[in-house]
Amino acid sequence: MKLVSYLLSDGVHYGAVKGTRIVDLKSRMPYADIVAFIACGGKIQAQAIVAAEPGDYDYERVTLLPVVPNPGKIICVGVNYEDHRIEAGREKTGHPMIFSRWPESLTAHRAPILRAPRVSTELDYEAELLVVMGTRAPRYTARKDALKHVFGYACFNEACHRDWQFHTRQLVPGKNFESTGASGPWIVTADEIPDPQTLKLQMRLNGEVMQDAHTRDMTFPVDALIEYITCWLPLNPGDLIVSGTPGGVGFKRNPPVFMKPGDIAEVEIERIGVLVNPVADE
Repeated sequence: MKLVSYLLSDGVHYGAVKGTRIVDLKSRMPYADIVAFIACGGKIQAQAIVAAEPGDYDYERVTLLPVVPNPGKIICVGVNYEDHRIEAGREKTGHPMIFSRWPESLTAHRAPILRAPRVSTELDYEAELLVVMGTRAPRYTARKDALKHVFGYACFNEACHRDWQFHTRQLVPGKNFESTGASGPWIVTADEIPDPQTLKLQMRLNGEVMQDAHTRDMTFPVDALIEYITCWLPLNPGDLIVSGTPGGVGFKRNPPVFMKPGDIAEVEIERIGVLVNPVADE
């Protein structure tokens, strides 16, 4: 099943994509938003509704929102592919590199990724697999149990302003500019992707392939990330894990390649789909 959040005249809705249509679930289920839907285990009931309904809205015409507009936590993983670690000049470590994003930094499929030219023009791309948590993963979740807590997966473009990322040793400012973290085109539920380490991943800028990788090459796979994170925090329904980008990022090219207004950024992940975003100045 493919799930989206979107904006209608009466507020935020969520639904399931059926062909070219969206079956609105908010109007048919007792859950206020997609996080409540995930937390309360609404998927089985939703599948029955989707099978019986033709669809309410044209997917191409609705205003999409980030796949989870209101996550409790957005936990990001740095240098989680060996080729990116090498190009970034980072030392190899025995633990994942972790930082955070906030919901204000998110944007949606088809919505613009915004550059902030008043302070930076070094807007880079990062193609990543997004993990959406489904059930509470308590402290000290074992790796062998980790994936059963995952609700689904989406594409993510973790665009960042590189110069702000390196103002200090902390990455957070460059990774949290408004409307830079794009997610979509939908959440594919985990029953359709039982093993997240079996997916081809590609980033294209104006049609040119910039990153071409496979999730099997993650240094720390998704189950290991969940095990590590839950050593210090539980993970709750609707929490997001942005699992890291492969080599080929723009700021390490010669000459560097940064996104600019008018560009089209695409992240494609096998069995999920293609996340498409224009780039614009704020």
